Amino acid sequence: MTHSEQLCQKIENRKARTGVVGLGYVGLPLAVELAHAGFSVTGIDIDQAKVDSINRGESYIQDVPTAVFKPLVEAGLIKATTDFAAVADLDTINICVPTPLRKTKDPDMSYIVSSCGSIAKHFHAGMLVILESTTYPGTTDELMLPMFERDDLKVGEHFFLCFSPERVDPGNEKYQTKNIPKVVGGITPACTEVGALFYRQSLDTVVPVGSTRVAEMVKLLENTFRMINIGLANEIAMMCDRMGINVWEVIDAAATKPFGYMPFYPGPGLGGHCIPIDPFYLSWKTKQAGIEARFIELAGYINGSMPHFVVDKIQNALNDHSKPLKGSRVHVLGVAYKRNIDDVRESPALDIIHLLGQRGAIIGYSDPFVSSLRADGVVPDMNSVDAEKAAAEADCVVIVTDHKDFDYSKIVDRAKLIVDTRNALKGRVSDKIVRL
Repeated sequence: MTHSEQLCQKIENRKARTGVVGLGYVGLPLAVELAHAGFSVTGIDIDQAKVDSINRGESYIQDVPTAVFKPLVEAGLIKATTDFAAVADLDTINICVPTPLRKTKDPDMSYIVSSCGSIAKHFHAGMLVILESTTYPGTTDELMLPMFERDDLKVGEHFFLCFSPERVDPGNEKYQTKNIPKVVGGITPACTEVGALFYRQSLDTVVPVGSTRVAEMVKLLENTFRMINIGLANEIAMMCDRMGINVWEVIDAAATKPFGYMPFYPGPGLGGHCIPIDPFYLSWKTKQAGIEARFIELAGYINGSMPHFVVDKIQNALNDHSKPLKGSRVHVLGVAYKRNIDDVRESPALDIIHLLGQRGAIIGYSDPFVSSLRADGVVPDMNSVDAEKAAAEADCVVIVTDHKDFDYSKIVDRAKLIVDTRNALKGRVSDKIVRL
């Protein structure tokens, strides 16, 4: 029996010992779905606090309730460790580590390289390795493959290597890991076949593609599409602002067209790990091929300017109320990068707070999902406070993240001035409301 046949048999019989490297927003939900399908899952993470939490049966990911997670740990289906020696006993590994950008906007591959180096020390024949971390086309075959392939270990024959882009949308109650279609592409057809079979055991829909590079490009296209269209919406918002036109009304009316149009909405800037970052992986890679990614660069510039636009809007709104920004109390509602989650990665709220501080404003914030912010060179140490009390005391309230838990009616009643960057106050008419 070939290595492929043996591994496929283990997968179909749920006897394959699965591993997940990187136990964050992507890795932990995946581990849960694998465990629900009946696989034994070993999580590997360098963060001892995460490992300890998992082994206690306590989830630290909002989309994974502890009530769902703990029984899987108690049943012995999920365990965690910081020791990569566990790889020696595994049949499959999904790599779900961060892939940030450096300050120079080029990809930081250090987490992938470090993980693969640690895996390689315990690597063996008959394994399936799948990278899920968002990256540039060519990472799997150019960077990872040479770290695993040897004279006695040939890809597609002795081991199987794939790429499958994560599509996690934190806080999305309808689409989560299990029911989001899963794209997977392998180095060889045999790799794709094994990878697709693996995912079909625990996820609803699997979409095989012809290569790892196609799979890598899929994620970049998805997020570049969103980033560019949000950039267009933001530019239209700035145009409408100059011409005294309500951009939200424009978009709502345009959205009634049943073909050829898809609504995207402006906002205070892009946040999260994907949309502000992923397109620059593509931009960086195309520069190596001598191609200038003009749409991507321009949309990135427009989206990056939105926090400055919002702060200018706040300053102008205060000026219209005969108050300078310097010395005024400005209260920010919402610091997470999007509504109803606790994730502040790349959140535009942090930039807005920083810019307001530079202009001398006295800043506070409220966020039902983020109890505190710690000084990081961008924002100072801050703690969330009661939104309604703070609204009454502030010279200006700024809605940056439109969490559903805010009581907007009470906030509007108590606030002296509100700058709404999310159209959270749609339908409300008041001289104190200033919209993006």
